This record gives sequence, C-alpha cells and structure tokens, in this order.
Amino acid sequence: MADVEANAPGETILTRDAALLQDTVRAAGALAQSMFRTELKTWTKGASSPVSEADIAVNDLLEARLRGATPDYGWLSEESADDAARLSRRLTWIVDPIDGTRNYLNGHHDWCVSVALVQDTAPVLAAVFAPVSGEFFFAARGQGTTLNGAAVQASPGSALDFSRVAGPKPMVERLNSSGGEIKLHPRIGSLALRLCRVAHGALDAAFAGGNSHDWDLAAADLIVQEADGRMSDLSGEPILYNRREVAHGVLVAAGRDRHAGIVAHFRNRPLA
Repeated sequence: MADVEANAPGETILTRDAALLQDTVRAAGALAQSMFRTELKTWTKGASSPVSEADIAVNDLLEARLRGATPDYGWLSEESADDAARLSRRLTWIVDPIDGTRNYLNGHHDWCVSVALVQDTAPVLAAVFAPVSGEFFFAARGQGTTLNGAAVQASPGSALDFSRVAGPKPMVERLNSSGGEIKLHPRIGSLALRLCRVAHGALDAAFAGGNSHDWDLAAADLIVQEADGRMSDLSGEPILYNRREVAHGVLVAAGRDRHAGIVAHFRNRPLA
C-alpha cells in the first residue's frame, strides 16, 4: 500500500483506513441483512433501476462512518448526489451500498456491500461483503486478497470451462470459438460478486456488460488483481476510477494467464 503517514507511530493512513473499511462494511452488511425480506419502500431511478429505503439507510451508515473518519477524502456513491470536489482529492471512497438491489428486493441471496478506497485513479483498499452467503472479500494493494480471512487466488492456467464463465451470454458465445456447447454459469445478479468469484477460483472468468460504473467495479477490481488475476476492458487497458465519467464499457476479469488469452481472442475478433 502507499506509504502515507498517520499520526500514530508505525501506522500509515491506509493501515488505519483498512481497519475502518472492514469494520464499516461489516456493519453496513449487518444493517442491510436486518432489512432483508422486510416490507420496504421502493422506487425507480433513471429508466428502470430499483432503489429502496434499505439502499439509502446503508448508504447513510457508510457515509457517516467513512466520511466522518476521513473528512478530507472524496466520496462517490451510487446513492449520493455526485460532488465534483472528489476530482481534486487524492483519496476517494467509491461505494455501492447494495450491489444487486433487484436481487435484494426479490429475496435472492446474491447481493453485497461493495466499497473501495481509490488513490488517484486506482483502488488501494477494497471490501465486498455478501451477508447471506457469509462471503467477506478484502484486498489491500500489494498485500493479496482474503476471503473470510484466508488468502485466495484466481484459478491458474489459460483453459476455460464454459460452465464456469459468468456474464452476458453474447460475450461468452463470442469467446467460445470452438463451436462447442456453452453451459453458461447461472446468473449472478450482483456484478461485484460475479467479479469477486473469479478471485477464489469459483469462476474461470467473468464479464461485465456495457454501462457498468465505478461503484460496481472498483472494489472487485482490486480483489481480482490481488488474487493474481486481471480485470480490464477487452483491449487489456486497465480501468481508471474517480474521473469525471464513471461509466465503463465491456470488461473481463480472469486469472492472469487466462485474462491474457481472452484479451488476445477479442483483439483478433473485435466487437462490431
């Protein structure tokens, strides 16, 4: 992690923030779970994105604890009005209070709390917590990824089992050049969880369709990277965060060698 000094001897700011992040995301997950499968007020934002009072309550908890402890940091959340002041901050929290809100409201298990701390344009701390399945992913730059405290790694090698690839079916179909039968992994409604499951080998690869956003991606990106994986656009370019434009195109995450093979495949077969 970046060596930014804090006040306590021998402690860096990011060491302090790592503890703050883990404690806060666990508390946010507990709050979300306490409201799960209860009667909630809901509404729609944009064209069709569901929001509930649980999303707002979890966002409020995260903002109070994280911004309260780090008032000089920027803030970017799916459920907060964007403040351009974040663009001038070296450190910024990027937050999805409940990733997979539609699943959450339908009583399904695949939803999570996802938070990253981004330094300049790259994540340096990340936590993703899925309370129902009990999965707590954590990563710090240069220190690896853990799942429930145990170190994990993306599956090695370059071969693909097409029953272990998740994401939009058209992307997987384009990946499978052998003409064999595709058995797409069952849909994972939380994009952050879909990507994180590459980090411990539950998936060989995961795609994100177009129009994902910083808050869907930043934490999972570091979690995959620190598990000896890679996450990028289809040209292999890394994803940059905390910029004015926070939407992204089609992305892929996989173990290091497998990711290189997928990028090469799409380089030779570009999307129309």
